[in-house]
Amino acid sequence: MVTGFDAIVPLACVTLAALACMAAEAFRGRGERMPIGGLGIVGLVGAGVSAALLWNRNSTSFGVVTADNFGLFVTLVLVVVGILTIMFSSQVVARDGIPAGEYYALVLFALAGMIMMATANDLLVIFVALEILSLAVYVLTGIRREDPRAMEAAFKYFLLGAFSSAFFLYGIAFTFGLAGSTHLDRVGSYLAAQSLSDSPLILVGLALLLVGFSFKISAVPFHMWTPDAYEGAPAIVTGFMSTGVKAAAFAAFARVFLAAYEPFSADWAPVVWVLAAATMILGTVVGVAQTNLKRMLAYSSIAHGGYLLVGLVAANEVGKAAILFYLAAYAVTNLGAFGVIALLGSADRERDGLRDYAGLWYRHPGLSALMTICLLSLGGLPPTAGFIGKWYIFSAAVGAGYYGLAVIGMLTSVISVFFYLRVVVMMYMQESATDAPYVRVSPVSVAALMIAGVGIVYLGILPTRLLDLAAQSIATIF
Repeated sequence: MVTGFDAIVPLACVTLAALACMAAEAFRGRGERMPIGGLGIVGLVGAGVSAALLWNRNSTSFGVVTADNFGLFVTLVLVVVGILTIMFSSQVVARDGIPAGEYYALVLFALAGMIMMATANDLLVIFVALEILSLAVYVLTGIRREDPRAMEAAFKYFLLGAFSSAFFLYGIAFTFGLAGSTHLDRVGSYLAAQSLSDSPLILVGLALLLVGFSFKISAVPFHMWTPDAYEGAPAIVTGFMSTGVKAAAFAAFARVFLAAYEPFSADWAPVVWVLAAATMILGTVVGVAQTNLKRMLAYSSIAHGGYLLVGLVAANEVGKAAILFYLAAYAVTNLGAFGVIALLGSADRERDGLRDYAGLWYRHPGLSALMTICLLSLGGLPPTAGFIGKWYIFSAAVGAGYYGLAVIGMLTSVISVFFYLRVVVMMYMQESATDAPYVRVSPVSVAALMIAGVGIVYLGILPTRLLDLAAQSIATIF
């Protein structure tokens, strides 16, 4: 194991880029346009390159940040999320009059918290990272201060987020009281020695941590904040929240429960089984009734969190690798879908109603084609990344003997195809509204759309390389 400052280099690149964006905003003249988002992309590219160079080195900084392959894989996924978010945002920020420096700095600070959360090897550091990303995302949710829906969404998200943080902090306190440390290696050693005991305090600490993580991944019944926050936030912020926060939360979830708390898997696995089943069912059933695309994709995000929990319950080699592959595939897919929604909106109205997509093929064939690819991937239809992700998730459940969970997952996946294809039918088989405006898409946004579309199809046709990397990376923490 290599010790030093190497492990925090990706985190430092993103943090310095955030500070550079703040400085650029401070020195920007009134009415002057500066490519502030470009500073963020430079920092993210630096983080991605440094993460690639750290691969297989297993570096550690300060004893609590570990750049193992697992953390680096999630870091690279977050780098892709950040770059696509900034590329889609370039047109939206200028159109909606959002303060560019403030917006990009918050996105980058949130990404810094996510990277710290994915690489942290200590419960207190995970908590600090969670608060860093959460505070930035709360502000991003309400960044359109004149919009009452955004203010309401941000306030609800803040209140319930603080509530979940309290659960998580109490879980850390119980764990420290028992193990005498918050470092995951020491906690894991203590729990392994106590694996034959039936100490209720261990189970209390485990339950509190589980509740805290469940809030962040929108697992039922801790999903209440998700539809309102997703609907009220700007579409591109919603895409960022639904992908980046979920990736970071699941990375920490897997590190804590599949490594430190693995000796007590017989106690937490049945509970997560119930959470996974309830999350898939509610996300799908309620999603069918939605006519607002952002709320529909919010419930879709809840259901996809349930699919990821299936891989966590299975906890075999296929399931562990499938979690990371699914996070990457879902991130590209969901960002593409929310990118289209963001680009079709205007400064005074977000066109996120189902009727707004009537006849989209005749006005914007490129946007409708990408939205179709994204929706088919979310529904798990071949040849898309979503199909491969679900195939491996359900294969892991069957391989681990969780046949009931696999059946629930497949049935809910089939039902979800209905509300995805409903949008496709609206785009291709309905007449366009007479007041539907034509939207000019900037070259940067076109490039982001192409990256998302190619990524979805590539991972659906040639997934082996990424699956191998996922398997190699998650093996470093077990």
